[in-house]
Amino acid sequence: MTRIFSGIKPTGHLTLGNYLGALRQWVAAEQQPDEALFCVVDLHALTVEHDPARVRRLSRQVATLFLASGLDPRKCTLFMQSHVDEHTRLSYVLECTATDGEMRRMIQYKEKSARAQASGEGVRLSLLTYPVLMAADILAYDTEEVPVGEDQRQHVELARDLAVRFNQRYGHTFTVPKVTLPKVAARVMDLQEPTSKMGKSGGAGPGVVFMLDEPGVIRKKVMRAVTDSGDGGVVYDREARPGVANLLDVLAACTGGDPAALAERYSGYGALKRDVADAVVELLRPVQERHAELAADPAAVEKVLREGAGRARALARPVVDRAYRAIGLLEP
Repeated sequence: MTRIFSGIKPTGHLTLGNYLGALRQWVAAEQQPDEALFCVVDLHALTVEHDPARVRRLSRQVATLFLASGLDPRKCTLFMQSHVDEHTRLSYVLECTATDGEMRRMIQYKEKSARAQASGEGVRLSLLTYPVLMAADILAYDTEEVPVGEDQRQHVELARDLAVRFNQRYGHTFTVPKVTLPKVAARVMDLQEPTSKMGKSGGAGPGVVFMLDEPGVIRKKVMRAVTDSGDGGVVYDREARPGVANLLDVLAACTGGDPAALAERYSGYGALKRDVADAVVELLRPVQERHAELAADPAAVEKVLREGAGRARALARPVVDRAYRAIGLLEP
């Protein structure tokens, strides 16, 4: 039985990219005869300036969207990262395995620290070290596969490197995980800036489709999506035509088609945009309806998280205890 783990930070409202690149893939994974754990990684939301009340509110919303997207707590384990102490216990041990150079080479650290410095903010130490906490999230469960979007590949590679290094130094302790990516729409791009990821932390920009956007808002954003200059028509070319390629990727992910084959159906951008808008609205409709039902019963969501944390602790504690013994710490 393969064990799967993944998580999402509550740093903003979840987007179409989160759904296509992560949540929908997770739902498919839980249908297999595997053991799956999915986590709201709320501790990672503390690495930058934040409003505590907003973090709590978004954490509940993300957990609710996990369930609304189709994740079944009878088939997988859903929990809040901060409710399982083993994550932070293991993180320090892995900090003693990682190097400063590895942390400073992480792409997201470079980008976020540059933005913080440009705005006159200090760069929190946790922004530098949180990839190690992410590795702990993964390694604490003997995880074999990590289904994530393309932008998280580097973090999973770090977890692999730390697991191998720890095992070589202190004896076999951790399972070495591998990343799994969706076939299409692994990285949905901003509709207004198709060379940038559609990010949930970037505010309510016109190029970001949120999972809870109303149908009219979704249609407006898609119809205003940036395409590409030139008279080449609708062609799937990520490098030369990133705007059109992004729309075709989204349509393919929604309908199960092939982006290049779909391009051949269209002679103009207008029809393509209308079909993308329709497909996204219909894809998100049942998720939004289920979210409304779950949001009306927050106690039920809290019960799922509480029970999930209990199961997660039971799985992680033996692994973390094993790592503590291996690195030389006395048992209590």
